[in-house]
Formats: sequence, structure tokens, C-alpha cells
Amino acid sequence: MRDRLLRFIAYAAVGVLTGLVVALIEFVTVELLLHEVLHAPLWVRAITPGIGLLVAVLILKFIGRGLSPATSEEYIAAYHDRKPRVRSIHLPVRLPAGAATIGGGGAAGLEGPSIYAGATIGAAIQHRLRSLFRDKDRKALLVAGAAAGVAAIFKAPATGVLFALESPYQGDVARRALLPALIASSASYVTFVAFFGTHEIFSADEILGVRLVEGGDELAQELLRFDRTELWGAALVGLVAGAGALLFSRMLKVAKRVSTDQPWYLRVVGGATILAGLVLLTDWLYDRPLSMGPSAGDNILEWVLEPDHSLGLLILLLGIRMVATTVTLGAGGVGGVFIPLAIFGLIAGRIVGEVLGDANAIQIFPFIGLAAFLGAGYRTPLTSVMFVAESTGATEFVVPGLIAVAVSQVFVGGASVSSFQKATRSGHLERRFRLPVTSALRTDVKTIEPDTTLNDFVWNHALRHKELDVVVADGERYLGMAQIHDASIFDRDTWGTARVSQIMRRVRPARLSMTLREATEVMEEQDVDKIPVTDGTGRFVGVVLSDDILKLDEILEETSSQ
Repeated sequence: MRDRLLRFIAYAAVGVLTGLVVALIEFVTVELLLHEVLHAPLWVRAITPGIGLLVAVLILKFIGRGLSPATSEEYIAAYHDRKPRVRSIHLPVRLPAGAATIGGGGAAGLEGPSIYAGATIGAAIQHRLRSLFRDKDRKALLVAGAAAGVAAIFKAPATGVLFALESPYQGDVARRALLPALIASSASYVTFVAFFGTHEIFSADEILGVRLVEGGDELAQELLRFDRTELWGAALVGLVAGAGALLFSRMLKVAKRVSTDQPWYLRVVGGATILAGLVLLTDWLYDRPLSMGPSAGDNILEWVLEPDHSLGLLILLLGIRMVATTVTLGAGGVGGVFIPLAIFGLIAGRIVGEVLGDANAIQIFPFIGLAAFLGAGYRTPLTSVMFVAESTGATEFVVPGLIAVAVSQVFVGGASVSSFQKATRSGHLERRFRLPVTSALRTDVKTIEPDTTLNDFVWNHALRHKELDVVVADGERYLGMAQIHDASIFDRDTWGTARVSQIMRRVRPARLSMTLREATEVMEEQDVDKIPVTDGTGRFVGVVLSDDILKLDEILEETSSQ
């Protein structure tokens, strides 16, 4: 009972600390930096994204000694580590880099640093209290911290829980972390709203049909209803969102290759130039800084919900935002893609609504698109629908949102914006069978030549080393296997002259490039408990025993220490 109470206190402590850190991040990045940048003269807005990139890259390179700009990706990667640990020493480096990137107008999301902060705090507390959690999942507080980070920055505790559980996998959820995530998420939410209030990110009144009555000043509220047209339209939104998420995931992969292949100064100069050009372009076309920040303040939402926008301007804005986010991250900026994906979805939904030409569709499809694009990009369908419901305070979007998300999931296939997500959660046995054959390879193996006599084979090799079957090799070239019971086909009197080559049988070897599962299949096909392993040239390198494969924990410990 005492340990359970202490664990509950630890969960809540993770939430409170994360809420405080995220509140500080929000205040510095948005209130002190980004708000001023968005209201600055045009020439200032044009250069600040590049300045933010430069500061972020210099912080990571010189203070972080080459630290990567990853944030939310660090959580997913740490979740799949056998001994998950994100280093606390990196937190004071990545957070200022994120503030510089986003505060300068970079098109990345503040949820990235928030998730990273929560995961780091959770991992650090669990490491220090490991005796309290020795019989629990070693990832519990890591997941709880990530949930707390999302809950605070979006003021959406249920979204935080679902994201932390869904994001490590494309088609599964994390296990044994629901209660820690719930407590930490709730505590973080309460802590954060104590500073910033409880209002939704999006106003439900504006979305659900508060409109001016023609010819008067009264307000009439007409709640939107969803008929078959809207439901079929939601499926179309899902199709467009899935295609867009697939395109964006590929753009991100290219950007990540560029970020590793090009020198930092070329990335910064190129990124600053492109982002400055996008600022000037959006000011000319839209008269607003729509390419800047996670969502350009409230500018993008306001513009998307305005009537009478041309289809060309909508499509162009979607392209501008996708390029801006890709360039920001590819140039070395620090931030997440949760909010950028949501913004892409808003625009994509409005595009579909404009194509259908329905007033209701124009008003509601942006939020259906938000759910579909976010769900397809991060492969988090439940999170995306919950985020729309929580951030708007409207449950009317749930059913069409689910339809759109389902369609987008089918279309996007196995693509994801995360490089570290795994398809599904596998059991201990399944994970270990995916290990390379080298994990269980024995290299200190005695072999015999094919011209060895049976007498020498039986008494000096098999019985002496307690091996019932021995590898036959001509120098380094593998030939086959000789089993001691096969010697019985010869009379004992002839063992001095009979050769091993006469009883040797050809056992198909495993290749060095195989996994343990593939090696096991080769064993089963030939009904053997020991299988030789050769390289690509046929050179013998060792053996794998079925007993060694069954010692899975030892195998995993061995490979994780390499």
C-alpha cells in the first residue's frame, strides 16, 4: 500500500513538473518571442526565421556538442529501447533551441519540446526511484511524462494520454502505462491552466454555426447537422488528407537526409533564404504571416474559416505550409510536427469543402481534415479525433472525424512522419526472433577435416568435447556435419581406416545475414538442433544451437550491450 501511494505521488509529480516546464516554454516562446515577431514590420518577419534557425543550430552544435534536433522522436526512440533513458543534461540544450526556432517564426510545433521535456522528466524520476518501480514497467513514467507534455501544451488531457500510448506504434498501443499517463496528464493540465486559463484552442461557437442573420444585428445559432452528403464528404476529406500525409512524410525523409549530408552553415543559409521568401510571398498573397510559427498565431484558423477564398489560394497555402515546416526541420530547427499536421488538415478540409461548394462543408470540413491529416501523419487515429473534440469542445465532429480518419489510415499505408515508430507491439519471443543470427552465434567451435578417421573422430573429438555432431570443414570451407551415431554403420574394427567423409552428411547452413527466426526455420526443415553458419563465400564462421536460441533473455542482454 505504501509503495502504491508513493508511485501515485510520483505520477502526479511528473505531471506537475512537466506542467511548470511547459508553461515556461509557452511563455518564453509564444508570449515573449513569437507574438512580437508576428506583429513586427515585414523586413523583420523575413529575417527572424533564419535568425532562429542559426541560434538553434549553434546551440545544438557547440553547447550540445553535436546534439540532434529531435524532440518528440526522442520519446518514441526511447520507448523502444530496452533500457529507456533520455538524458536530463540535454534538456537545457534542446529547449532553448526549440524556443529560438519557433519563437523566431519557424513552422514547427511547440508540442515537440513539450513532449521531450515531459519524457525526460519522467525518465529521470523513474531512474532515481527505480527501487520503487522495480516490479513495474520501466517505461511507465517515460510515457506518463510524454502524456503530460501534450496535455499541458494543448490543454487537452485525454489527447495527451492517447498520444503517449498510440505514438510508439503504427497499429498498436503502449501497454501498462495507462494509469501513470492519466494521473500525470491530469496533474500537468491543472498546473498549466493555472497560468494560461482553460479556453479551447478553437472556439466551438465560431465553428458550430453562430452566424449573423441577414439584414439585422441579431445572432442566430443554428447547430450543424450531418447528413449523407457530409458523411461522404468526410470520406473524401480522409482521402485527401491521407494523400497529403503520405507526401509530407516523404518530404520529411528527404529533409532528414539533407540535414545529415549537408554542412550546418549551408543548411542554415538555405533554410533562412527559403523561409524569408515564403514570408514575403504570403504577405503579398494573403496580407498575413501565414507561413510563420506553428499556426501563425490565430491567423491561419481565421483565414481558413473566412468565406470566398479561391481554390488556388487554398492549395498554394497548403503547399507553402508543408514546405515551410519541411525546411524548418531540415535546416536543423527544433520542434514537432503535431500542430503542423493539424494545420495541413485544416487547409485540406477547407479545400474539399470549397470543391463541394457546400456552406456547411466549408465550415466543418477543416476540422474533419485536421483529425484525418493528423491521424494519418502520426498514425494516431484515436488521438486525432479526441484532439478535435477536446480542442473545440464539440462532440459533433466525432462521427465524421472517425470516418475521415479511417479512410486516411487506409490510404497512407505504412508511411509515418516518425522514423522510430514500429508497426505493432510484439511479444518477447517475437522481438528476439528478429535479432540477427550473430546474437546466438558460437565462433569458438572445433571442426574436423574430412579425412579424419572415425576412431579419431569418436574418441578425440566427439566424446572428448561431449559433442554428438561435429562440423566438417576443409580449412575454412564448410563441407557438412558428422554425427557420432552414424559411425555405427561401420564395424569397430574398421574405424581406424574409415574416414569422416564417409559418414558426413550435407546440412544446409544458415547465412550470416539471417535472423534467428530464419535460422530456426532452416533447423526445422532439416530436423537438427545445431546448424552451421557461413558467410557469403561459404566460409565457416560458427554454429547456432537451438538451446542458445531458447535462452532469449541472455541473448537480448548480449546484443543490447553491443
